[in-house]
Order: sequence, then C-alpha cells, then structure tokens
Amino acid sequence: MKKKGVYAGSFDPLTNGHMWMIREGSLLFDEFIVVIGTNPEKTYTFTPEERFNLLQKSIKGIKNVQIDFMENRFLVKYAESVEANYILRGIRSENDYFFERVMRNINGDMNNQINTIFLMPPREIAEVSSSMIKGLIGPDGWQEVIKKYVPEPVYKLFIKRFGKS
Repeated sequence: MKKKGVYAGSFDPLTNGHMWMIREGSLLFDEFIVVIGTNPEKTYTFTPEERFNLLQKSIKGIKNVQIDFMENRFLVKYAESVEANYILRGIRSENDYFFERVMRNINGDMNNQINTIFLMPPREIAEVSSSMIKGLIGPDGWQEVIKKYVPEPVYKLFIKRFGKS
C-alpha cells in the first residue's frame, strides 16, 4: 500500500520551516500533497495564486510533491477525499503540541484510519513562523533579517512588494 500524506498551511508567507517539513514529508511518503488552506481569521499578505506560485518555485526538484487548495473543509476530510492515509504536522513549541494533540484527537474521531505524524524542526528554524516574518517587515535592515528565514522566491517577492529600503 502506498503511503500518501498531506501537509496543510496558509503558507503566507512560505518559510524555511515549511520547506523543512515539505522535504521531510517527501522522504516519508510515496505521494505528498501540500495543501494551501484559508483561515477566515487571518489577513493574508499574498493571494492564494501567489502562494501557489511561491510554493511551486520553492519545491522545484522535489519529485513526489503536489500542491493543492482547500477551503472551508476539515483537513481530515480533505485527506479522505484524496485517499491520503497520513496528515503531517509540525510542532515548534509546547503550545503547538497542545493544539495539535487536540486536533489529532478530533481528526481521529472523524476518521480513525488517517494517522497524524508530528515532526519537530531543527532548532535554527523552530521559532520561525509566517506571523513572525510579517512582523519583521519595515524597520531598517528588515531585508537581511528575513532573508535567512524564507526561500529565495519568497524573499524576492517581499523585496518587490515592500521595497529595498
């Protein structure tokens, strides 16, 4: 039986932490789908199409990864619809653990045939989040600060969108 996994996020912006999860997921699964979700509680910097394009450029060379969209669905229901048997989630902190543990249990109540796998990123990217990146934009020197936290295509779009100075 093929191992098929899904990994979802808003990816606004895509970070090196997300990329680490995507690379690890591509090694764990025969087929791996990165799902761009929407959260009505979030204000987005990039359109869904821009996020799709940034993901596409950033995952070049990773053969078994596909990108898809999901709106107004439970992730476990999306996983069912694409016949995935795993959900991949990242845990950066104690808060993530408590939240993700609850979500894993709720997903299990909806479909106990889909397993959740948790990965913890390396220390140097563990605190990186999309919200943190967005919060760094603006002060003098922001360009150099964010450069080490995001893939090159994301960095270039930030420079284009928010300027060099």
